[in-house]
Amino acid sequence: MNSAQTKLPWRETLYHPIPQHPRRLDSRTFYSVETKGARMNTSKPNEDKSSPRPAVVRVRGAESGDSGLGQYGKQRKKQSDSALPQDLRQMSVSGQGGPNSSEEKKLGQPQNVTKSGGGLASVARLIKLGRCKNVVVVTGAGISTASGIPDFRTPGTGLYANLEAYNVPYPEAIFNVDYFSNDPQPFFSLAKVLYPGSHRPNYIHYFIRMLHHKGLLLRLYTQNIDGLEKLCGIPDEKLVEAHGSFATASCHLCYTSYPAEEAKRAIMNGDIPTCTFCAATVKPDVVFFGEDLPQKYFLHTKDFPKADLLVIMGTSLQIEPFASLVNTVRSTVPRLLLNRHAVGPFLRVPMRRGDHTELGDLENTVRRFAEMLGWNDDIVELMKSHEQEHVPTLVSGRSETGGSDCDESDSETDSKCSASSCPRN
Repeated sequence: MNSAQTKLPWRETLYHPIPQHPRRLDSRTFYSVETKGARMNTSKPNEDKSSPRPAVVRVRGAESGDSGLGQYGKQRKKQSDSALPQDLRQMSVSGQGGPNSSEEKKLGQPQNVTKSGGGLASVARLIKLGRCKNVVVVTGAGISTASGIPDFRTPGTGLYANLEAYNVPYPEAIFNVDYFSNDPQPFFSLAKVLYPGSHRPNYIHYFIRMLHHKGLLLRLYTQNIDGLEKLCGIPDEKLVEAHGSFATASCHLCYTSYPAEEAKRAIMNGDIPTCTFCAATVKPDVVFFGEDLPQKYFLHTKDFPKADLLVIMGTSLQIEPFASLVNTVRSTVPRLLLNRHAVGPFLRVPMRRGDHTELGDLENTVRRFAEMLGWNDDIVELMKSHEQEHVPTLVSGRSETGGSDCDESDSETDSKCSASSCPRN
């Protein structure tokens, strides 16, 4: 490197190595969004620091001892090369090298996290001005808790915190394809509760449908398997169920299709459906850890570069490769996180220009957002009309498939609905 080069400001280059196996991701490896046949993995932000990590950051530029002048002639503060990667790791995805829970407590809440509605007001203003016409929405289990469905990771109430009855060695094992192959009974026991038909869409689902009704929704990417997005009327072409659904079923070994209703009937009766071709166990087409994501998931390679607004709701952003999608929009695109806690790239201090975060109860936040947009009355009316049309079907569907397993959940949901100012469908 000659002397002229050393006076240039340092440059940073982020590398996202493609996994050695093109169809499987390691929990410590970054995800390349162009990689086909990706598999679902849980990221581990608090993993042992002594374990090997891929080299994902390389810093090139002036030597650490060269205090030199900055690009515009201003004195540049000395900083060693070893300190630079530590700052840059804040840019990594799904907690890989970013602040973990203990570090987050030390850092405190990000400085520009919005509590007063400033982020909502800013994004609402953009929508009203017609600046956002291709909105991509990313959702997780948090959008369905208002419907009486627990999320996965909330301490005490989350699904993973209440799996003692299923006798699994660790919580994620119930959705692990290798564990399922050895013992499918824990998942089938849980599936009786998870099968769609016993819960109704809530205000948040209808807010997303209103985005479609207004012609603004480019696509909804959901991690949920409860089917409430379809039930509230979001058309299939606007929906990507990234982690599959109960709508279809197939053999977990040879992938031969199996009638979904027959699989459901067997599971509800305590039986194990078996493949007619290889005699292996059949399961609903819910994506387990270690399985391929559905082909429709790869629409993200076109949708996210096209998006002019990204809305993220009710997710911990801990499951890869889904969690990395939020980093694939253009750098100028505003991103709005509506969540109980800051997650993923929104933990950075300071946050990226154009990022907005609104923390707290999700349903209340979405309701305030709708009021700022002037959509609240339309959403309430949509919920009423849709309930009158579809609730009888839901009730009859539960009675046909043995809804006794879900009666308690239904009564809990109904009590929540009666306490709300708006009916939930």
